This record gives sequence, structure tokens and C-alpha cells, in this order.
Amino acid sequence: MFSTIPEHVAIIMDGNGRWGKAKGLTRSEGHYAGVQAMERVIDACIDIDIKILTLYAFSSENWSRPKAEVNYLMYLPVKFFNQKLPGFMKRNIKILVSGDITTIPDSTRKAITKAMDKTKNNTGLIVNIAFNYGGRNDILQAVRQMAEDVQNDRLELDNINEGLIDRYLYTKALPDPEILIRTGGEKRISNFLLWQVSNAELYFTDVYFPDFNKEMLMEAIGSSEASHAIAE
Repeated sequence: MFSTIPEHVAIIMDGNGRWGKAKGLTRSEGHYAGVQAMERVIDACIDIDIKILTLYAFSSENWSRPKAEVNYLMYLPVKFFNQKLPGFMKRNIKILVSGDITTIPDSTRKAITKAMDKTKNNTGLIVNIAFNYGGRNDILQAVRQMAEDVQNDRLELDNINEGLIDRYLYTKALPDPEILIRTGGEKRISNFLLWQVSNAELYFTDVYFPDFNKEMLMEAIGSSEASHAIAE
């Protein structure tokens, strides 16, 4: 269908809690439905040969949500990776995580780091989970690392450029996304990949993420300029 598929797609998976409420369910049940939709999107990316998928799973601002909801969001990666890791290995999927995972619960961190370690040599679709991530914090921690390296004579001030900054960000191993998709009706990027999406196409849909599917992903790509970005 597309002459050129974007290499890297990023998605803000918004609307899970509201989907649950609209269905007469809890917000946590909505988040679980979002995980199921995430699986469908991963499958779709493999089907249409997208190379990298970045998913905004937990924002650094999400800590302000009710404690029970936050606890469930911390539990979801444990359940998800325990169930899905064998399948990811069979399908050659590589898991990366962008964000500060030093401050999350031990069980969550262990599940995440195990998934990264087990899949590190896989060469298929890269699924990059943005977890405890904030775009401003990403830039701030990069600046701090660079300042420390300059102070310790590991980096020359005159050598700092855009390409170098890229290597200090949480997403240092990845090219920038060509398209950022946000579900759930909001038309803002909510502190997500602020540096990385500076040239990305932005696509917004009112559909809550649990209802997002392959056809909607293809529509987002096909209706944007992202399908032409690599060829230019």
C-alpha cells in the first residue's frame, strides 16, 4: 500500500483509562486492554515491516495518579514480559527501554531489564518502551552527563553538537521517529521525545488506544508525510 514505510513510529497510547470508564470498567481494566492493543500494534508493525516502535507506556508525570492505578501500571510490565517474552524471542523482537528505571519498584525493573537482556541479540522489530520517561528530563540528564564528561576531560566543549547530544539521550541507539501518533483525542505531545520528534509528522486520532488496530496504524501512516520522509 505504501511506497515507503517509516523506519521508526512512536505512539502515545492515550485513552486507556477513559476507555475503561466508558465501558463501565475500572481504569486499570482499561490499561490492561491497552496492553492487549499494544500486542496488536506490535504484530502490525512486523506485518508492514516497520523497524522500530516506541511506545509511551508510563510518563514521569504519571506518578501523580491515584496510588492504586500507579501500582497497577508498575505491575503490568511484570505480567506482560513474563507472558510474552518467549513469543518475542521466537519472533526475533528486541526490547529496549527509554526512561529512568532506577526509581521504579524492584520487580518492575527486574522484569524490564530481563526482557532487554534476553532479547539484546535479536535483530527483528525493536520495541522501545518509554517507561518513567519525560522529554525534559531526558534532555536534562543528557546535559548533566555531558557537563560531567567535560568536567572530567572526557569531552571537549567544542565537540558538542546535535549528533553528540543524540548519543546522550535515553534513545541514543535509535534514529528519530518519522511519525508520532497520539490516540485518545488530545492534540499535544505531553513531554514525549521533545528532542527526537522535532521533525516528525504528528498524527492525532480520537480513538482510544484499546480500540487502535492495524488498519488505523496504516491509515495514520498513509495519511501523513511520514511515508515519504525516508525517500527525501
